[in-house]
This record gives sequence, C-alpha cells and structure tokens, in this order.
Amino acid sequence: MAGNDSHHIVSFFLVGIPGLENFHCWIGIPVCLLFALTLVGNCIIIVTVKLEPSLHQPMYFFLCILAMNDTCLTCSTALKMLGIFWFDAHWIDFDACLTQMFFIHTLCIMESAILVAMAFDRFVAICIPLHYTSILTTPMVIKIGLVGLSRAILLTMPCPFLIKRLLYNTKFIIHHAYCEHMAIVKMASGNTQVNRIYGILVAILVTIFDLGLIITSYIKILQAVFQLSSQNARFKALGTCAAHVCTILAFYTPALFNFLTHRFGKNVPPSVHIIFAILYLLVSPTVNPLVYGAKTKQIRDRVVSLLFLKNKNFEY
Repeated sequence: MAGNDSHHIVSFFLVGIPGLENFHCWIGIPVCLLFALTLVGNCIIIVTVKLEPSLHQPMYFFLCILAMNDTCLTCSTALKMLGIFWFDAHWIDFDACLTQMFFIHTLCIMESAILVAMAFDRFVAICIPLHYTSILTTPMVIKIGLVGLSRAILLTMPCPFLIKRLLYNTKFIIHHAYCEHMAIVKMASGNTQVNRIYGILVAILVTIFDLGLIITSYIKILQAVFQLSSQNARFKALGTCAAHVCTILAFYTPALFNFLTHRFGKNVPPSVHIIFAILYLLVSPTVNPLVYGAKTKQIRDRVVSLLFLKNKNFEY
C-alpha cells in the first residue's frame, strides 16, 4: 500500500486505462495476443538468422539486435499490464516502478539507434557497395550496437535520480498502464520543472538527431538509386529498403503522435493517450518480425523450410 514517508510513497497504484476499467478484461486479450506474437516472431527471426549461414551479414545482425530489443521492451511492459487487466495487480513498488521506467525509455532510445544503424547499413550497401564488407565488419556491428546501448543508458540514467530527489507525500495513483516518466513526475509535490525539461529535451534531441540521420541516409540512397540505368536494379535496391521503411513508420508514427498529444492535445481524453502509449510500445515489436519475414526472401524461405520442409529445398 501507499506509505507516508517524508520523501517517497512506498508504492504506486497503476490505474490501467482510465475510464475503461470495466473493459480491462477484454483489453487484456489483444495485449496478450501482441505479446505472444512478439515473442514468437522475434524468436523465429533470431533462430533463423543463427541457423542460416547466408544470413550472417550486417543487415541481419542488426535485425537480430532489433528483435532482442523488441522482446525486452515488450516483456518490460506487457507482463505488468496483463497483471493489471486480468488480475487487478495494480500496485507496484516505487523502486520497481522506476526500474520499469528506466528499461522502457532505455529500450525505446536503443530502438531508435538500431533504426539509424540499419539505415546506415542500407546506405553503405547501395551507395558504396564495394566497401560494404570492409566498413561493416562484425566488430563494427558490435561497436555500433554498444554505442547505441551506451547512449540510451546515459540519457535515461538521470531520470530515476531526478525523480528520487522529488517529494511524494500524498499522490500515489498513476493514471497509466505502466510507469512512464512524465506520469511519475506528475505525481510529485513541489517543483518538477527540471524533470519536465530534461524529459522533453531527451525526447526531442533523440528524435531530431536520429530521424535526421535516417532521412539523410535515404536522400543519399534515393540519389544513388535514380542514377542506376536499369529499372530492375532500381526496384531491387529500393526493395532491400522496404522492410526498414515499414519498421521506421511503425515505430516513429505512434511515437510522435503519443508525444504530441501528450503535450499539446489538451482536449484528447486520457484513455486515448494511454491506448496510444500502449500501442507505441506493443505494435512495433509485433510488426517488425512480420514485416521482415514477409519482405525478406531469405528469411521467408528459411522459416518455411524450418517449419514445414526440413529435408527439402524450398523455392518460391
């Protein structure tokens, strides 16, 4: 339960989706379905890339990193949400809440960094293909992944410490389905301006910086593609980018909508805010393996052969 410690509430009460409490049981069904699809889809991607030697390339290594990140992101949110929706497990320890918040925001920033890395991979493959193997070596892929993770941790790390310094004396009800940074900050007594400014700055800087790099990469890619003389070569080059573009849209579209409505959509009902916040975290991890499975022939063929035709060669 909530305590009256001079600095911190002992635990928070996560409402779930305000105004839709009577439908939580039903809302839990699509959440569980998305959770299951994410686990199965991303595990299939990881196992397929591991077992198929032809997929041991930077593009698919980045895809495996994305799959692992998506799996962790979904687990960090969906399990608690299902506890709220199905078992009325609304209470969460203060430190556990901060831990969930840390992982959610770290993994979201990491996801953005992976999308930048995948855009860079396509840029090198299409614009300077002769140097692809010398630039994107396995050690380089590992370094890029570690840099992305380090950036995510360093940017998110101040948030729990900034929250720890705040006073939580009376408010303990979070009108959300998970521990989101601004939702926790709003519970505090006193001046929270530093927390709000830092949260907004991180969100804006990461989004602008990463989207800027992705857009720059694709401008260069389009310039290179339209210089190709063969129309088939153009379609083939653009085809290798299709899955990545779908992943970018699946991640950034709900993210931007969630960010803008949270800060400027004063007339948007709280339930709509929360639903989009949930979709932002659950839909992209579910969609990514489906998109790459559908758009990438090597993955599609290998999955089919693993599941149905283990002892046969299968071609479309």
